[in-house]
Amino acid sequence: MKKLLSIVILIFLIFYTFSSCKDKQVTSPDQVTPDQIFTIAPDSLKFEEAGGTSTVTVTMNGSAWSVLSDQTWCTVSFNTSSKASDQIVVTTIPNAVASQRTAKLTFIMDSKKVIIFKVIQAPKTGLYQSYKDSIAPNATGMGSTAVEIAKNIKLGLNIGNTLEATGGETGWGNPMITKDLIRTVKLNGFNAIRLPCDWDQYADQTTAKISTTWLNRVKQVVQYCVDNDLYVVLNIHWDGGWLENNCTVAKQVANNAKQKAYWEQIAATMRDFDEHVLFASANEPNVEDATQMSVLLSYHQTFINAVRASGGKNAYRVLIVQGPSTDIEKTNKLMTLLPTDKVPNKMMAEVHYYTPWNFCGMTKDETWGNMAYYWGANYHSTTDATRNSAWGEEATVDTYFGLMKQQFVDKGIPVIIGEFGAIRRDELTGDALKLHLASRAYYFKYVTKQAIAHGLMPFFWDTGGLFDRSKYTVLDQQTLDALKQGAGE
Repeated sequence: MKKLLSIVILIFLIFYTFSSCKDKQVTSPDQVTPDQIFTIAPDSLKFEEAGGTSTVTVTMNGSAWSVLSDQTWCTVSFNTSSKASDQIVVTTIPNAVASQRTAKLTFIMDSKKVIIFKVIQAPKTGLYQSYKDSIAPNATGMGSTAVEIAKNIKLGLNIGNTLEATGGETGWGNPMITKDLIRTVKLNGFNAIRLPCDWDQYADQTTAKISTTWLNRVKQVVQYCVDNDLYVVLNIHWDGGWLENNCTVAKQVANNAKQKAYWEQIAATMRDFDEHVLFASANEPNVEDATQMSVLLSYHQTFINAVRASGGKNAYRVLIVQGPSTDIEKTNKLMTLLPTDKVPNKMMAEVHYYTPWNFCGMTKDETWGNMAYYWGANYHSTTDATRNSAWGEEATVDTYFGLMKQQFVDKGIPVIIGEFGAIRRDELTGDALKLHLASRAYYFKYVTKQAIAHGLMPFFWDTGGLFDRSKYTVLDQQTLDALKQGAGE
């Protein structure tokens, strides 16, 4: 009987052992089973720019866990623990850069179970000292609305490749702007000047302080214009691309800080000029989608706020904001909102017009299209037909300008065509050159005339080809005549 009992017990033990092993399969080191517990609470942390500390609770049923940070500005109070529940302190130092930053804490349990934990810190907002210099508002000489000023501007000229030149005012081959040049411009039919201007190369990149010498030089040129009873548009131009090429969320904080610092200084320097002086936020800000448009609007808002806050006549000055890439189609599609201005009826919008690019600026044939030498229904070549404009002629001008009239002008927001032009193709000779120049002149006349007809203000882009800037004579009478005819002179 005892022998039989022993056999039964042995069979039971064998069966129990087999069943136990089957129910509790051994977990290989490479596997994680559902009953393993490994949690981090909260599941992420956010810190303000000043930094600080916060506590994180780690819970597990493994033998040990460890944690490492991938950023030196984010540290933990200790790196390993074998407790079932433990707390670590996460510490961040102040953020010294004008962009949000993220650290990753990698938690590992028993060498296999991994959790990635994010620590996010807000950007530094006070990137530069304040250059705000505010005085009481002064409405003297500032009584006209944007619409009234727009009606007074008949024909504008860009003095290009000068104040915006890299390396200084004469860096791109033009002489310094003089009283005599401005007088020459006025005497030849223009009543407005756009001054493309650089500021970044004249500023301390640590403090954003603009050279007083440069501020005074630009003020001197503006004074030349005002003394000749000219309207003048002063902007921040390409300026190395710091704003123009960075309408992005990543650069938004840093660029708004610089935009604010620069315009506080520009506005204070130019504050005493009357309504003949208009400020423009930017030049051709590269924007392709709604997100970038939102960033651009923040740049424009910063511009408006900085100018208005300076007081004096700036409290009533007309301000100009640029459409995305100053492209009419993009502006029509993306610029559905404008920045807010507490002063009513003092805002204008800006676009540029170099359509079709094949005719206006293209210097070599591309896979998507060829250069065009001849523009306009009555100016096509019969001997060089491949160089006739294949699109973008009179009907396109009418359509595009009509879009801006409907979107802005009809709603009380005047629009400047801040730049338009077409290169001169002097490589042509004989009848081909003659036809090209005639079609080019017709382009200038047509664009100018249709801009005015749609309530837009045309500013011709010139880099020294229209006037001799040293001898103060006309270099291109054909173009000058076409522009004046288009303006109805």
